[in-house]
Amino acid sequence: MIITQNLTKKYGSQIVLNIEHLEVPKGQSFGLVGNNGAGKTTFFSLLLDLIQPTTGHITNNDVQVNISEAWKPFTSSFIDETFLIGYLTPEEYFYFIGTLRGQNKADVDALLSNFEDFFHGEILGQKKYLRDLSKGNQKKAGIVGSFIGNPEVVILDEPFANLDPTTQIRLKSIIKDLADKQGVTVLVSSHDLIHVTEVCERIVVLNKGEVVRDIRTSAETLKELENFFGGRMAKEGEVV
Repeated sequence: MIITQNLTKKYGSQIVLNIEHLEVPKGQSFGLVGNNGAGKTTFFSLLLDLIQPTTGHITNNDVQVNISEAWKPFTSSFIDETFLIGYLTPEEYFYFIGTLRGQNKADVDALLSNFEDFFHGEILGQKKYLRDLSKGNQKKAGIVGSFIGNPEVVILDEPFANLDPTTQIRLKSIIKDLADKQGVTVLVSSHDLIHVTEVCERIVVLNKGEVVRDIRTSAETLKELENFFGGRMAKEGEVV
């Protein structure tokens, strides 16, 4: 379980995140939505100990992430292409991640074989460095790399961006399988309300760094979110 307690992040006098309490149970597919500047990436950066909180903390399976690294062996993520190693080929990158996570070449190859449709013949065997792939193919490599080593928690920031429609559909199926069949806790941020409502059983809306909605996904969730962002947010002058 991931527990956020009295968490704030300030830059100077500006508060960019302020979450009093938030829990994500084990095995939940959790969606985080909000406009630009709402605090989504800041929250994920705090969860991954990429930045330090101003106050409060996050615990991941009873490990306080900013004071211990014991959460790292069971947690994986892909935030953006800076997580990649551009001068490696995808194969070299996957095997390197495997080494870090105690997986041998055969283990990694077995995992990769499950994603042939997702790669669509554009990742493996291309003799290209990661830096020379398109943004979409870089994202494919980063996402699959985050699955190496059987993580219990997977964190994906805007995973659907830059992907073609066919790959988006395949990714939705992958995320659902991780949470529903494998019991992995999956946290997804996205600007795409349709995709996030289709793959996440729970959605939290951030606005100006605060939780303003916490929704158990249902048939009415997409309409509720569209009304929220198209109505209230527009009235408040937010960019929708």
